[in-house]
Amino acid sequence: MQAGGASPVGMPPGPPQMVPMSKVALKIEAKNLKNRDTMSKSDPLCILYMKETGFDTFHEVGRTEMIKDSLNPQWVREIEVDYRFEERQHLKFAIYDWDTKSTNPDDQDSLGAVECSLGEVMACQGSQLSRVISKGGMLLVQGEEVATSKEVVTMTLFGSDLDKKDFMGKSDPFLIFYRCNDNSVYLPVHKTEVIKKTVNPAWKPVVIPARVLCAGDHNRSIKIECYDWDSDGTHDLIGECYTNLQRLLEGPGTTNVYHLINPKKKAKKSSYKDSGKITLQHITCHVQPTFLDYIRGGTEIHFTVAVDFTASNGDPRTPASLHYCQPGIDNQYSLAIKAVGEIVQDYDTDKMFPALGFGGRLPPDWKVSHEFFLNGSPDNPYCQGVDGILQAYQHALQTVGLFGPTNFAPVIRHVSKFAQSHQDGNNYFVLLIITDGIIS
Repeated sequence: MQAGGASPVGMPPGPPQMVPMSKVALKIEAKNLKNRDTMSKSDPLCILYMKETGFDTFHEVGRTEMIKDSLNPQWVREIEVDYRFEERQHLKFAIYDWDTKSTNPDDQDSLGAVECSLGEVMACQGSQLSRVISKGGMLLVQGEEVATSKEVVTMTLFGSDLDKKDFMGKSDPFLIFYRCNDNSVYLPVHKTEVIKKTVNPAWKPVVIPARVLCAGDHNRSIKIECYDWDSDGTHDLIGECYTNLQRLLEGPGTTNVYHLINPKKKAKKSSYKDSGKITLQHITCHVQPTFLDYIRGGTEIHFTVAVDFTASNGDPRTPASLHYCQPGIDNQYSLAIKAVGEIVQDYDTDKMFPALGFGGRLPPDWKVSHEFFLNGSPDNPYCQGVDGILQAYQHALQTVGLFGPTNFAPVIRHVSKFAQSHQDGNNYFVLLIITDGIIS
């Protein structure tokens, strides 16, 4: 190939080059964070930002859950990213003490940050990358290629005769599931809810993808730890046990009754047996189809758009209106139609889309309607492609009077009737409602 990617003289241009890419999951934990709270410990949450090659700014790609009262958090939620090993992908792990209900990190106290490349994480070959956090403590990150397994495991577990850890003779037990990685390190992948004041808990069903639980490998080791929850974050280990998905899928029975072992107690007493039992009550494993599986299997996607023509949008002739149009410039409604429609239309074979309006007065009698066709037709709402929707929208702006109230129940019922007439599972209906938000 010649400079600039041109083909040699006399040679036809080659096919576009595919960027080598894998999907990887990042497991994150931190140790010895600085405490920002006075009456308790910090409530850390980590946000991952990425800067792509050729760009100057970071964008958020995911965040962990918040862990209450912990300076040594092991976050359960993995963050998945596309790993392009021929590019330098700059990462920033920003840790916050999340003390308010706001979703904006600027409203939280920073606990520090770490910057590195995704290549550095993946080059650790199955072990953890360790970096000093700018405001104190250590960040540990491990990357693992996401397995292609589409299996989803649903299982129900209950405990019996657990150790009594609390003063009143009860415990507040919960479970943490760990997956064994290729370097024999166990990383947390799921945490159950806490069952208060009992030594015989019955937890809600655990629903977890097999690729998360065991990387899709039925024989990979799974560790289950049972803890007694404490409000200050210093949860007490009741006991632990080991299993794998192959064994779990044998179903309820003696092979899936597990003795919880507390290593410290076992080391102290030769007569020690266990700290209670965990029993599998029910388990299923089913394949969860992906979006592409549905599309390749023949699923049709039907797209309908409904536009708000109420007076609260403002006079379309004034620049303050959401419906205001300038030559060559899209207004807010046109931008929304394009943003969704141009994606969805790729999966619709005939590219004929119903376009509806609500909250407007229609000629010639100027009665208010909450279900009219943007193209002005009395009996055919269909438009050809996204361009057809935009043309129908412009037509309606010239002929429909804005009124109210904002009532979009009729357009929901309109699309719902079509959906109800297709019960074979081969059709998927999308209704995009664009409104200024003042809903009756």
